[in-house]
Amino acid sequence: MSVFIIAEAGVNHNGDINLAKKLVDMAKDCGADAIKFQTFKAEESTGTFAEKAQYQKNNDKTKESQLEMIKKLELPFENFKILKDYCDNKGIIFISTPDGLDSLKYLLKLNVPFIKVGSSEITNIDFLIEIGNTKKPIILSTGMSTLGEIEQALQNIYSTGNTNVRLMHCTSDYPTLIDDVNLKAMVTMREAFKVPVGLSDHTLGFEAAIAATTLKAEFIEKHITLNRNITGPDHKASMPPQEFKEYVNHIRNTEKLLGDGIKRPTNNEKIIMNDVRRSILASKDLKKGTIIEKNMLTYKRPGYGIKPELAYILIGRELKRDLLKDEIICWNDI
Repeated sequence: MSVFIIAEAGVNHNGDINLAKKLVDMAKDCGADAIKFQTFKAEESTGTFAEKAQYQKNNDKTKESQLEMIKKLELPFENFKILKDYCDNKGIIFISTPDGLDSLKYLLKLNVPFIKVGSSEITNIDFLIEIGNTKKPIILSTGMSTLGEIEQALQNIYSTGNTNVRLMHCTSDYPTLIDDVNLKAMVTMREAFKVPVGLSDHTLGFEAAIAATTLKAEFIEKHITLNRNITGPDHKASMPPQEFKEYVNHIRNTEKLLGDGIKRPTNNEKIIMNDVRRSILASKDLKKGTIIEKNMLTYKRPGYGIKPELAYILIGRELKRDLLKDEIICWNDI
């Protein structure tokens, strides 16, 4: 099964539907399977006195509050219907993360294929139960959480009868330092909870995606931007078009490198096999009628004669013709 690649547009449209469409174009052109946005009403998720998160302060130097910042990044709900239709026409899957009940209900009207739950909701029990009650497949991000908190979140979702849940390993830092990625935790979650797992990658390079693919991540999410220099909290930790195209290619090439696990010669190996393997040859000139002894045989290239492992069949047999030194011995020669 191929890794499902999600281009995380998030709020990198900066509240502009036309910029959002360009991100859809970018995701499609770069080979992503899906593009994900965030559907929210700022007041539904963020209080008046909330300060920006530290990474938001680092990436966006304006002095506004978190609510003021998020308000500028908000798209009206009806714009997501436009984006969903635009994605359908482009042939890329539309996904969006709800930040509250209103946005959840609206996304259900759009018939999104699954619900992506952000890391900030891992302890939001009532919201998790509401999401579970939708009976939609769920991808639950796990940034900032412990294994115990993830277990509790799963139990709350499972209590609704919805067990169609996947877990996304995530480090909620933008960008994430290599030392903080801890990809083995993704494997730990798969083994602990017996669910499919993936990675929300906030690093700046390609290594995390390659490693996650080798560790059998079923899906990988990556923030994208048209330009890292655009003002906003997430652009600096996102990938511009050319880098994201390379990112997708690295994942696909890693999948090809891993193969199917069956050990067998490739078509190209079959072509060179006769040139580099060995056959049974005469170790010296031999006359017709000679009874073959082991010291009369040698093993050299090319490899289209009798295989060395079958030498025991030749020993004690009579030659039917003269052989020169280094001449291949064939079955019809005995």
